[in-house]
Amino acid sequence: MKSLNGKPKVYIVSDSVGETAELVTKAAASQFDLSQIELRRIPYVEDVATINEVISMAKDSEAVIVFTLVVPELREYLLTEAKKAHVKAIDIMGPMIDGLQVLFRDPPRFRPGMVHQLDEDYFRKVEAIEFAVKYDDGRDPRGLLRADVILIGVSRTSKTPLSMYLAHKRVKAANVPLVPEVAPPEELFKVDPERCVGLTITPEKLIEIRSERLKSLGLEVQANYAKLERIKAELAYAQQVMERIGCQVIDVSNKAVEETANIILEKLRKP
Repeated sequence: MKSLNGKPKVYIVSDSVGETAELVTKAAASQFDLSQIELRRIPYVEDVATINEVISMAKDSEAVIVFTLVVPELREYLLTEAKKAHVKAIDIMGPMIDGLQVLFRDPPRFRPGMVHQLDEDYFRKVEAIEFAVKYDDGRDPRGLLRADVILIGVSRTSKTPLSMYLAHKRVKAANVPLVPEVAPPEELFKVDPERCVGLTITPEKLIEIRSERLKSLGLEVQANYAKLERIKAELAYAQQVMERIGCQVIDVSNKAVEETANIILEKLRKP
């Protein structure tokens, strides 16, 4: 008997979240018809009672069990009991652990969920990414006081991609667009100038970038946004703001985001 929708069923059993087993199962099923299979994940399995229940359900529905259990006793129990019940059980993790044990010449830890243990470095990266999203494009000036670095510049000087790149390096970056008609937030002039970086660009390069942007949006390239007079006015205004702050200014005209980021990271490393 198959599942109620008539599809073959696979029970995915794991002593962690079961992502690995599900990914491998989907990869294998893609060689057939992935839409014609039902996957049911059973995570955090730590006792034989749960294993017995899964085997019973698999037997009733003529299903297959795919599992990643690192505790040897649970692995052997599932394989043994599934064989008794004439249920197909596929051990994904066991053979790999056994093979690596020979390679390392050392017994494994047999601790579930090791790949998902999150260290401090990971949390710092996530926090920095969330910070970059929250304080992108000057959305909340209060974030400027908490930022490791503040990027300022006119539109299309790579402030957002640069903020995200720095976030992946665990740097909390906020950015503020400089527009002549909009006064910069007061917080921008309260922070240490050493934490602020101005991004500038040549008018010619900015015309090119903005024109391509307008084309991608299906708008007229002749819009004021991409006109030389307007761009020169914006750049002049941005220069005034940067000089008032007294911050470092980087010309991004011919620099990739990675190059600019490395300059900023080097600056942050200095005592």
